Amino acid sequence: MEYKINAEGKILGRLASEIVVLLRGKNSPNFSPNKISGNKVIVYHTDRIRTTGKKLAQKLYRRHSGYIGNLREEKMKDLMKRDSRLVMKHAVMGMLPKNKLRAKIIKNLILHKEEI
Repeated sequence: MEYKINAEGKILGRLASEIVVLLRGKNSPNFSPNKISGNKVIVYHTDRIRTTGKKLAQKLYRRHSGYIGNLREEKMKDLMKRDSRLVMKHAVMGMLPKNKLRAKIIKNLILHKEEI
């Protein structure tokens, strides 16, 4: 099944939790936690997502290459300017279960900056 979601004006975390329910198939009566549902979720207008509080100015996204002194930090505001799809993907990834199915489930998430 394919779901289309307009992210315009919606709050990031609440939208991410809705997307995870659809991706895992928890909304269907034959849900099984060890199976991939096959649901595809298409989200558009990711650049118009809202956040609450001071997250845009204060939230940091960190990544490390493994080399000494190679910790990179980026504020949410800068990441939204660069690519808002990464913010949405990071929020959804954080809500998925941390197991081997996570990488397979996230492939069913399609993100667009503008309407398709």
